[in-house]
Amino acid sequence: MQNISKYFKVWWLMTSQSIQLFFVSRLGAILFLSGKILRFILFFAFLLLLFNRTNVLAGYNFYQVILFYFTFNFIDSATQMLFREVYRFRYYIVSGNFDMILVKPVNALFRSLFGWTDILDFITLGPFIGLIVYVIFKIPHITLLGIFSYILLIANSMLIATSFHILVISLAVITTEIDHAIMIYRDVVGMGKIPIDVYTEPVRSLITFVIPVGIMMSFPVKALLGLLSLPFVLMTLFASLVLLYISINFWRFALKKYTSASS
Repeated sequence: MQNISKYFKVWWLMTSQSIQLFFVSRLGAILFLSGKILRFILFFAFLLLLFNRTNVLAGYNFYQVILFYFTFNFIDSATQMLFREVYRFRYYIVSGNFDMILVKPVNALFRSLFGWTDILDFITLGPFIGLIVYVIFKIPHITLLGIFSYILLIANSMLIATSFHILVISLAVITTEIDHAIMIYRDVVGMGKIPIDVYTEPVRSLITFVIPVGIMMSFPVKALLGLLSLPFVLMTLFASLVLLYISINFWRFALKKYTSASS
């Protein structure tokens, strides 16, 4: 409990610094946020246009499909908010500043993941939650068990996202390359904007069981709609814990292979 309190204070200190920088470059931040909002609106307009031509998409009605989209945006914004430091991690490796992270009395993995909290993505979380709640009330036959499973699997999605980001920075430690890996991750995860049922085999199985985009983005909504059985939910949670275990051990392996750029 004492360690949790310590690391929360460290995270809050780093977050406070990132918020201060937001006010230093307000124009750039506003333009960046406007771009995110514009992308969201354009894809939402595409879905509206799509449903002007059809009543269902892969067996889902309009409100169900936009629930998939809103859930994707919530998870995506939450992960970017928490793990924005990963996008800057390569600089620490190639400059040798990663040495300073290793010698400080704060877990290096914690510092590498949570060193920068993006306040712009945090701003978008409230509206996304509001949109999700609104759409849920538009869908009939939603149960309390479904809502509980939905929240549980969103937390599970965050766990998977954490594992992916650990793998990415581990690769950066070994190869000094991160930009392409994180962009590939974002492109693949972007396939979860719509229900994975839209994709044909073997793509659907690939992005569900090999690259767990479906587990991250589609399974929470499927659980809410009552389309996932309890054993399948439990299996999903177990698989996510296994992925986290693998990623942490890969990080430890990467540290053993690390050669300081300053030496």
